[in-house]
Amino acid sequence: MTVLVEKHPGYHQISLNRPDRLNALNTEMFHALMAALAEAEADRECRAILLTGAGRGFCAGQDLADVAVKDGGPPDLKAVLERYNALVRTLRGLEMPVVCAVNGVAAGAGANLALACDIVLAARSASFIQAFSRIGLIPDCGGTWFLPRLVGAARARALAILAEPLPAERAAEWGLIWQAVDDDKLMETAHSLAARLAKQATIGIALTKRAFDAAETNDLGTQLDLERDLQDEAGHTPDYAEGVRAFIEKRAANFTGRR
Repeated sequence: MTVLVEKHPGYHQISLNRPDRLNALNTEMFHALMAALAEAEADRECRAILLTGAGRGFCAGQDLADVAVKDGGPPDLKAVLERYNALVRTLRGLEMPVVCAVNGVAAGAGANLALACDIVLAARSASFIQAFSRIGLIPDCGGTWFLPRLVGAARARALAILAEPLPAERAAEWGLIWQAVDDDKLMETAHSLAARLAKQATIGIALTKRAFDAAETNDLGTQLDLERDLQDEAGHTPDYAEGVRAFIEKRAANFTGRR
């Protein structure tokens, strides 16, 4: 199986599972990953996702052996990009938080797959490589969108053009990821975070994700109107009522994550 799913109370762990290929993406893995995400989304008890890789790497990017070549000509990358685009849109559109635990190298599309998640943790030994220029390509899987927004234009261009590994600690210092964690603490920390998120007000988190994505292109006036509308939506959820009651009663809130 190219993707493994483990169900924990409140969240699913999804692991890329081609460790002999550093979890390089192929067509089979794409379909398995999309199915795992759909399963999590359909599970009413699932309120967060933890994405990681099996073995010593997170994801080495596209498995070039899986790219179709027609009549000895150049590879057909359009079909590959259609899959990547669908995957990134699905990850960004999930109405629950997605934690990514980068346990080793994250290269090419694998690096940008991680950046498509909401909160990224990485082992200190891990690194992020925009490897595309090494084979004459451009960053894909959302890389040209994520990189400049996370680390700024100058760093984004250098990362993409030079294709040099970015160590996890520097990635955290630059704001590319949330946190670098000692290798032996990575999964413990990631599970703790996923379990914590699974108990929070899921709908409010989903609306927060939507607001931040829209803010990338909205002007201030449009964003203020969106905040008003999304806040009104959040204010009509049972979790908001519970949160207010818990605050007044000075106790921990018991959120359900349901509308």
